Amino acid sequence: MHKNRPKNLDLATVKFPITATASILHRVSGIIVFISLAIFMFLLNLSLSSALGFHQVLGYFDNLFIEFIMWGALTGLAYHMVFGVRHMIQDLGFWEEMESASTSARYGFVLTFILSVLAGVLVW
Repeated sequence: MHKNRPKNLDLATVKFPITATASILHRVSGIIVFISLAIFMFLLNLSLSSALGFHQVLGYFDNLFIEFIMWGALTGLAYHMVFGVRHMIQDLGFWEEMESASTSARYGFVLTFILSVLAGVLVW
């Protein structure tokens, strides 16, 4: 049996709708939040252990790489929070049509961008 169906295995040429991109990035941001939780817990533990530990944590934030990691973790947390609320609203039966789902995804990206800039201001 020979099936004449198109085969496109090049994912770079596949155009995902904005809702699919938002959903995939929500999963990726969940992984980022999970990993960054370990970093946050380590820094919290160290800062609460003693005055020396607190000053050591403050010293970490003089490093541009550490600041970038913190900004990325806060941006991932903001994205996950915004789109998690969006998913919960969809679970309630709203924004399920393609047009309203696409609009809510666009607004979610804009809100995440604003929160990301605010996180950058906070870190730097």
